[in-house]
Amino acid sequence: MDTTTIVLLLAAIVTVSLVIIVISQMREKARIERVRKMTAREDEYNRAYRLFSEIPAQYLSPDLKLLLLKRMEESCQDLAALKSDQPVNEWLETIKQTRKQVLENNDNRASVRIDSPEKATYVKELLQSLFKMIEAMHKAGRLDTASAKKHLKHVLFLVHKTHADLHVFQARDHIRQNQIRKAIHAYHLASTEMGKSKDNPLAMKAVKSFRTRIKELEASMADGATQTETHSKLDREWDNFLQDDGTWKKKADYDD
Repeated sequence: MDTTTIVLLLAAIVTVSLVIIVISQMREKARIERVRKMTAREDEYNRAYRLFSEIPAQYLSPDLKLLLLKRMEESCQDLAALKSDQPVNEWLETIKQTRKQVLENNDNRASVRIDSPEKATYVKELLQSLFKMIEAMHKAGRLDTASAKKHLKHVLFLVHKTHADLHVFQARDHIRQNQIRKAIHAYHLASTEMGKSKDNPLAMKAVKSFRTRIKELEASMADGATQTETHSKLDREWDNFLQDDGTWKKKADYDD
């Protein structure tokens, strides 16, 4: 075997080796990218599922529920395309059934009372996570600008309501302890929180009702009368604030 043949043979071996190495690296890179994508989609699904499950029922409107279900469904579809070993088909079936319940207004979960600063902070963190998720969906082109703007605006309103819920709970507790001045202060704080959503008509109705309640409490301090019955009525109206706003609208209309 002459020198030229040996050189060509060695060059061929080197070339084949390099090709094998490059192909192996490409396959490994593709595998790593696939794992990265699957992990990202699983995280997206788990995040949306957590928000759907842990945000108190009174804060999740049907539109927000459907938005979260859409996010979960998209993540599942991406996982299926990536051939994930997660139970994607089971998840999709659960999403389908839950969406049906939401559309038929049969997704009835119990409300959660915001009765501590810790609980208010936790719910606020969940809502902030929801806000970021909506922003990400819009940035990725999965949500149009008009819908994103509407949802983001509503989530900010819910953050304000979370703080108002806590102040209302504290006001009720102060009234039970006959600490009327503290109750009035708590209602002032609740009114301030709802006032941050000035462009939300429902929030403005709430502000008006809180101011009415404050006047009632101030009057009770002046004449020594109790306001238990009125307080209970306000409690019922506030507890149904997002589920049925008809009472608030009617009350505001009467006040006008």
